Amino acid sequence: MKVCSLFSGIGGFDKGFIDAGYDIVWANDVDKYAVQTYRANYSSPIVLDNIDKVSFDSIPNYDVLIGGFPCQPFSLMGERKGFNDVRGTCFFRIIQIIKEQQNRGSIPRAVVLENVRGLKQHDGGKTFKVIYEELKSFGYKIYSDVLNSADYGVPQTRNRMFIVCIKDEKKEFDFPKPIKLDICLQDLLEKEVDEKYFLSERIKKTILSNGSGGYYSKSEVDLRVARPLCATMAKMHRACQDNYVTQKGRLRRLTPRECARLQGFEDSFIIPVSDTQAYKQFGNAVTVNVSRAIANSLLGVL
Repeated sequence: MKVCSLFSGIGGFDKGFIDAGYDIVWANDVDKYAVQTYRANYSSPIVLDNIDKVSFDSIPNYDVLIGGFPCQPFSLMGERKGFNDVRGTCFFRIIQIIKEQQNRGSIPRAVVLENVRGLKQHDGGKTFKVIYEELKSFGYKIYSDVLNSADYGVPQTRNRMFIVCIKDEKKEFDFPKPIKLDICLQDLLEKEVDEKYFLSERIKKTILSNGSGGYYSKSEVDLRVARPLCATMAKMHRACQDNYVTQKGRLRRLTPRECARLQGFEDSFIIPVSDTQAYKQFGNAVTVNVSRAIANSLLGVL
């Protein structure tokens, strides 16, 4: 199965499909550092450019389209502007790319999209209705569900909405069944960690505080199942939002390698960028385990 990957980032989505036996024939991202990491790890061709500027002619024929389109316009963590945010219009670029494939003779056999768990509730359900109707116009049978990374073998609570579109309505798609989580965050920690990851006594007080003003949220460290990794981890949020662990009696943040493990990337995965960029990349990534489980379920249908 040939795959076209949009908003590829560092290839978490792609890696799951590659592991399941698919072939990534074209990928794209606008972030040069993400593309640097992608190229360091995959032989699949990736184009560094804004998706709005990419020529349709440069995209070869493919069977499956995948993409984690920008979630910030729909996220509870952002302003939730939806399609009023320029990033929210990226969805319509996906529709244009599907239409271009249709003009060549056939629509993709399947489309798999990822976004935040609250996508269905955004703008009172109007946003998801638009997405559903646009995809339905191609004749797809559409399935959607929220999957948690912790249900697929990695100790991270990460709930994401997945939308799967199948061309042949006679075939039913089932989302992959959850599996028992038999490891915890502590199992993924590195044994030897650079001093720079440990918290100073000065910042430790702020990190462990339970909020300020009218905002309160309990700070916890050494969780067995990690909180969701976020793209702004480099800023070191309070322990009610980011993950911190105790090692040798001292508190520290997670290392980029530990973040990679929490997203399902093997230790052979090359991290060629700065810590700041690495935290952003792993915080934005699709969990490989979840992608692979979906890819395998989809393969059984296709």
